[in-house]
Amino acid sequence: MDITSSRLVSGAKCTVAYPDIEAAALRLSNQASQTPVFVSRTVNQITHSQVFFKCENFQRTGSFKFRGAYNALAQLSEAEKQRGVLTYSSGNHAQAIALAGKLLGIHTTVVMPEDAPAVKQAATRSYGAEVILYNRLKTNREILGQTIAQEHGLIVIPPYDHPHVVAGQGTAAKELIQEVGSLDLMLVCCGGGGLLSGAAIAANKLSPSCKIIGVEPEAANDATRSFHTKMLYEIHNPNTVADGARAPSLGQVTFPLVLRYVHDMVTVSEEEIQRTVVFLWERMKIVVEPTGAVAAAALLGGVVAMPNSRIGVIVSGGNVDL
Repeated sequence: MDITSSRLVSGAKCTVAYPDIEAAALRLSNQASQTPVFVSRTVNQITHSQVFFKCENFQRTGSFKFRGAYNALAQLSEAEKQRGVLTYSSGNHAQAIALAGKLLGIHTTVVMPEDAPAVKQAATRSYGAEVILYNRLKTNREILGQTIAQEHGLIVIPPYDHPHVVAGQGTAAKELIQEVGSLDLMLVCCGGGGLLSGAAIAANKLSPSCKIIGVEPEAANDATRSFHTKMLYEIHNPNTVADGARAPSLGQVTFPLVLRYVHDMVTVSEEEIQRTVVFLWERMKIVVEPTGAVAAAALLGGVVAMPNSRIGVIVSGGNVDL
């Protein structure tokens, strides 16, 4: 792993606020699914709390990513839509952009690592996207994507570092709190911070006393380091089973939001992630990908404990290659 760090750009401002999430919810009202909230007596007994799982594995394309992708593409001008869009993603944002583009009549190009799960590659193509594969060990996806976009005049919609994407992701937490009521704690997985920052903004407005904790794999702990040091760390190509958490760092949009709205960051081991995937399958009968189980792993593994509390956990996706 190649680890570097740099200071946050001086004067960086938070670019997303709760009204943006409200506006995103309106755009998504007839497009995104209002995903179910599951409860488990077993989990409640283990944690001595009341736990609510917001199951974004039942979202369109199998993850929360559809929310941000559709919200971003829907706000493009007609001229921008005609140009087409490009993104880079290990899979879930790729599928989300592809489907959103199909619904809105926008041509989409997706740069994906060649070792991305086959189920994610196949789904992205099935929605009509042009897929360009690359070797993640040899190629920087951001540079490759920007190069292709410039050559073909495409609009780049990154997986997390975009205010419209963040606002769209925040609608998942908005739905959760509006359905179950106020929470004492919310656990959210973190890759590039789009879901975490959006969820934290929503919780800050709708349940002000709720503590927001971001969760990452130990092997991809760049956001945790960045949060605690207030310096932006990067980890390139982290070796983790949670492929959706392999973003090299928080972004210029998400880092300030995480610092402002998130209360703490923690990490979980590869073993805890894998045990949680199996637990959710065996005890709750839901298929969850490793990244989707990261937040739950912090609770079920005892990394985070808040007995006698109301706890929300966002299960971020279910696109796992069996």
